[in-house]
Amino acid sequence: MVPLSQAMQKLRVSVVQYLNTAPLVWGFLHGPQQGQAELSFTVPSGCAEALRTGTADVGIIPSIAYQTIPGLKIIPGVALVARGSVESVLLVSRVPAAEARTVALDQSSQTSAALVRILFARHWKTEPHYVSAVPDLEAMLARADAALLIGDPALQFALNSVALHAREHLGQLFVYDLAAEWHRLTSLPFVFALWAVRGTKATPEVSGELARLFTGSREFGLSRLDDIVAAAALQLNLPPAGLARYLSDSVRFSFDDEARAGLDAFYRAAHELGLIPTPRPLEFI
Repeated sequence: MVPLSQAMQKLRVSVVQYLNTAPLVWGFLHGPQQGQAELSFTVPSGCAEALRTGTADVGIIPSIAYQTIPGLKIIPGVALVARGSVESVLLVSRVPAAEARTVALDQSSQTSAALVRILFARHWKTEPHYVSAVPDLEAMLARADAALLIGDPALQFALNSVALHAREHLGQLFVYDLAAEWHRLTSLPFVFALWAVRGTKATPEVSGELARLFTGSREFGLSRLDDIVAAAALQLNLPPAGLARYLSDSVRFSFDDEARAGLDAFYRAAHELGLIPTPRPLEFI
């Protein structure tokens, strides 16, 4: 393990506690980057708030948060991206989406909540009423026609037999994979999250070291997907084959030109709906 430079000592890193981030931080937890950062785990909105308030130096932020938190810079080449179905960001509805009048949004979400609003406005051509809720599908559908589920709760619904029981208990349900619906609308990937750094930490002296550190952790994680899947199958009580497909195919962990085009399209649509101010260009470390 190569020690951090003095300028990067005590690096505080906020991480989303969902399976899809595991490959990004596996090196920090089990590999060559172990001990080189102080990790804290939370929900997506919590990561954004940690960077906003300065309780973290680096965080896996919802992609929309880059537009609402000043002074952030992006670690290049690393992101959470879906190029089709993602399986862990779902709209579950009692009625066809175009007929939904109320939608319960997972309160831990920012980017996915914005994506829901864009899809209803541009894709399903309707404007439902939105309410914030904890991610409990039955409770959400008790107060709304449709519910946004993200992360591990959505993945459990998609892959576990509880989904069948939920359908039987709640009646006929319509399930929409929001990354797939975005791709139908735009033919572009969707970028759910980015590694962001507070500008005070992203000085020229350490930028290269930061990029190598976080890229290295991702590369270690991608080389250990079997270990990640085995651990997650026990923790989440989900079938290993489904989890392996999810981490190998549904979620991608690199940020390329096509992903950049998808992110730019998302920012434009969010701005046009009044969800964010005029988009500012991405600034990389």
